[in-house]
Amino acid sequence: MRIVTFGEIMLRLSPTGYERLFQSDRLTGSFGGAEANVAISLANFGEDAAFVTRLPDQAVGRGAVRTLRSFGVDTASICFGGDRMGLYYQEKGVGVRDSLCIYDRAHSAIAEASPSDFDWDSLLSGADWFHFTGITPALSPVLADICRTACLTARRLGVRVSCDLNYREKLWSLSAARPVMAELCSLVDVCIANEGEVRDLFDIQPEGTGQAYYEAMAREACARFGFSQVALTLFEPLSASEDTWSGLLYDGQAVAFAPTYRLPLIDRVGIGDSFGAGLIYALCHNYGRQEAIDFAVAASALKHTVEGDFNRVSVGEVRRLAGKMSAARPE
Repeated sequence: MRIVTFGEIMLRLSPTGYERLFQSDRLTGSFGGAEANVAISLANFGEDAAFVTRLPDQAVGRGAVRTLRSFGVDTASICFGGDRMGLYYQEKGVGVRDSLCIYDRAHSAIAEASPSDFDWDSLLSGADWFHFTGITPALSPVLADICRTACLTARRLGVRVSCDLNYREKLWSLSAARPVMAELCSLVDVCIANEGEVRDLFDIQPEGTGQAYYEAMAREACARFGFSQVALTLFEPLSASEDTWSGLLYDGQAVAFAPTYRLPLIDRVGIGDSFGAGLIYALCHNYGRQEAIDFAVAASALKHTVEGDFNRVSVGEVRRLAGKMSAARPE
């Protein structure tokens, strides 16, 4: 399967371990970004994964390209232009101290992209799947239009489209996000989100509690936007160092819930992206609804233990964990 993802990759600067920013005079540099993280996970799973973005033609941008290539991601469709690459500072939380993320991504190369930078007929030729997140249209009104063009082209070419809602209040307000995401979601086949995003962006607040509440939420989202599937991550932060983690998949007929994990957190960044990548992989390989959500949740459970944005795990590792949890699930 050929999967094309589209979005921004950034430079991440982090202090050592659980230090606070500038507690010492050293920051570690790495790369990350939602759609790039998905592409890398899928490449690790053996898929033909391509990442589309716009980067400055200088040492930092070229360094990001080399990193993507080192994981086997197809970077041939990356275009170059602009003066800077977005970056963010990430301080890891621990215990009662929350994580801290500071964006410095204004006027980045992709934020200043134009529609002429992306020939979607060419970029999606031969593709089976197109993936983007709600972060990308939040970067500029032009990028929202570019995402719409990409989705329309994918629809015309018979390419399946997935979107992780990925609402970021640091990038845009709910009032700005709602109409844009509603229009884009009308062009999406598979919606990936958490409960809060569906509630806040779409004002979907069904009655009930527990699993019945989440199932009703997924059903209403499908009915409203015509999604073929809705996948929700279900989690409860116990502290900055631990959470419970699960998910559901609704396919228009029935819902499946994954087992619930209680997990230590080595690095929270990229957990949702690893869930999305696991789901895309499972659906591309025609997993049934239960097997698909079990795989996606197991992939993202493993990401809890991995430092950095990227989920450095294999299909075999994910299957082993999913199998263990399924075997332990009460009937």
